[in-house]
This record gives sequence, structure tokens and C-alpha cells, in this order.
Amino acid sequence: MTSQNQQQTTAITEPVLNFVTCPGASKTDAQTHRMAYWRWGDAQNPRILLCVHGLSRQGRDFDTLARELSKQYQVICPDVVGRGQSDWLAEPTGYQVFTYVSDMVALMQQLRAQLKVTEPLDIDWVGTSMGGLIGLGFSSLPPEVSGVRLRRFVMNDVGPRLRIEALSRIGDYLGQPIRFDSEQQAADYLWTISTGFGPHTPEQWLALSKPLLKPDPGPNGTGFILHYDPSIAAPFKTMTAESATSGEAALWQVYEAIQCPVLLLRGKQSDLLDADTAKAMTERGPKAKLVEFEGVGHAPTLITDNQIEPIRTFLTS
Repeated sequence: MTSQNQQQTTAITEPVLNFVTCPGASKTDAQTHRMAYWRWGDAQNPRILLCVHGLSRQGRDFDTLARELSKQYQVICPDVVGRGQSDWLAEPTGYQVFTYVSDMVALMQQLRAQLKVTEPLDIDWVGTSMGGLIGLGFSSLPPEVSGVRLRRFVMNDVGPRLRIEALSRIGDYLGQPIRFDSEQQAADYLWTISTGFGPHTPEQWLALSKPLLKPDPGPNGTGFILHYDPSIAAPFKTMTAESATSGEAALWQVYEAIQCPVLLLRGKQSDLLDADTAKAMTERGPKAKLVEFEGVGHAPTLITDNQIEPIRTFLTS
């Protein structure tokens, strides 16, 4: 087992892939499914940081952040079901936040069993976009259900009010069946739908893009397709301005009930989290600390020093 001194001085360079078996997503899809997760750091370290990605992304998005924080934490980065190395659901209607929250509970149960602890664990959570909404849902569970208590919560460019214009923009490209001849061609395409992420070097963007691809299983056996189940778009495309508005009050209620400190990150040009909502989040409920990034929209990728440092400071203060 790695000693505490080694843990604080030696960063982990590559993650370890693990799986957890999760319950059925719905009454019509009672079959269990496997959720993949990437572990950085010492598997026996009870100090856990859970990093949960956005709608069409996957756990390797957090490589840079996780590598940095693996000196202090066991960093867990799931591939939410339907993405990355995780299973695809038989029933597309299961691609909902309540399913993802249930899967995180199963993950926490497995981690607690590996650590041989019976009491609820204190964990920290970083959630980008959808990952922040999953964190909101998770925060509403009592510790005797979730198995953990949220100690600190980082919400990355998401809040209780979501602008329908941004949801429509995402819906335009989500789930499109696209094939690429090369990783670079795929990275170039992904950049056209991700310019809101802000400035990146070609090397940074290619590194972020590669885990979003998998070999094309078609008859030619060449090229690449995107890593996620196209059916994740089905529930998303049913969202309307009316349904977004009707859910807003419930999300505010959940947000205002959060008992732990919250750090809110926002791309200053974000089209999903507007400035008024971010300001309201600093005044209501846990009164989040707001940090904004100039030249960035939805959503900060958390790979640059100026984006990582506020998280490090918040989590370790």
C-alpha cells in the first residue's frame, strides 16, 4: 500500500480502468449494466474525488485535473452509462439523470466495500455540465442511501436554470451518425461543435478528442466513430422551453438545500449558464463562490493551470 508521504509526492501518470455493476435503468429495462470508471491514485486512499463529465463526453476528460490531484486523492472518473467504456442501455428512455444518480450510488457502494468502511464517506465532487446536474440529484440523497456525504462540490458551467438556446444547439449535433477516416479528422470535426470550450493548442485538443473515439465496427473495419450510444439523444431531444422551465423550480429547491460549500465555475461567454443565474447562485442556498474565465464559453475543460488552481485551492482549503 502506498504510504501517505509517497501519496503526497508522487503523481500517478495513467489511470486504471474499473467497472461496477448497476441496477436496471427502468421497469421496462430491468437488466443490469456495467459502468466503467477510471481510477487515479491509491485505491486505498479514503479521500475520494468524483469527477463526472458532460452530456456527450467521458471520464478521460479529467485526465489533467485527476493527474494533478491524484497526489492527495483517489480520483474516480466514471464513463456515464452509454458513453466511453460503459455499457449501452437497451431502452433509450433510461438515459436520464435519475439513472445516472442511481449508478453513482452503486459506484459509491463498491468503493466503500473496497475500503472496508461501514460509515458514510466524505467525498468531493467535480461535475461538468450534466455531471453537475447529476451531482445536484446525488446531493438530495440522505447519507444512509448514498453511502457518502458531499464535503465540497464544484459545479462547472451549470446551474438550476438552463438556457434553451444552448440546449437546442447541443441537440443539433447530438447523436448524429458520423464516421471519420482518422483521429485528426475527428478532432477537427469535434472542434467545430466545441469552440465554446475556449482556446486550446492542437496537441491539447487532440488529447481531449482521442478518448471520444472508437474503431468503426462496420464491415470495412477502418476509421472511427464517436464513443457514445446515439440513443442518448432521444430523451434530450424531447426537452422543450416549457419542460426546461417547469424543471427549474425543482432544481433551485435542490440547489438551495445543499449543505456543503460550492464552487461555481463559468465560462464568461457561456450560452448554457447565463450571468444572472450564476449571480443568483452566489446569493441563494449554499451561496457558491463564483470564478469566471474570459474567452471561454460552455464549458471550461479544466486542463489549464488557471482553471485547475481554483479547484485545487477550494478542495484543499
